[in-house]
Amino acid sequence: MTGQAKKILVFSHKAAVRDSIINAVGRRPATDLGKVTYVEADNVADVIAEMDSGEIDLGIFDGEAQPTGGMGLTRQLKHELDDCPPIVVAVRRRDDQWLATWSQAEAVLVHPLDPLTAAETVADVLRNTGVAVPGGLGR
Repeated sequence: MTGQAKKILVFSHKAAVRDSIINAVGRRPATDLGKVTYVEADNVADVIAEMDSGEIDLGIFDGEAQPTGGMGLTRQLKHELDDCPPIVVAVRRRDDQWLATWSQAEAVLVHPLDPLTAAETVADVLRNTGVAVPGGLGR
């Protein structure tokens, strides 16, 4: 792989949800992006600290997280961080996609997560935000 691995922050209060997101996206969502590494967070304070660090390339947030949901947290970060990394929100119901749009997320995943769709969605967001590995093949 060319360049440093991209770092993805996965937020949910449930370890099983974080695992399902990581397993669906995989360690290499697309050949032109190279491998990714994951940082897990189960609370808002950790999410804010990680997003504020400048080391996160992409966030994937559970829209159903408790006590603070990923959609509200996404909207907050989009308004508070000058250079907020892109965020993908995972929702339980297809009908909740409009809320994820309201949150200003770059993309939405719907549970149950399909590995092909999840990897493609994450890869597209990484490509479209300029954090893909230089010289990659693109789509």
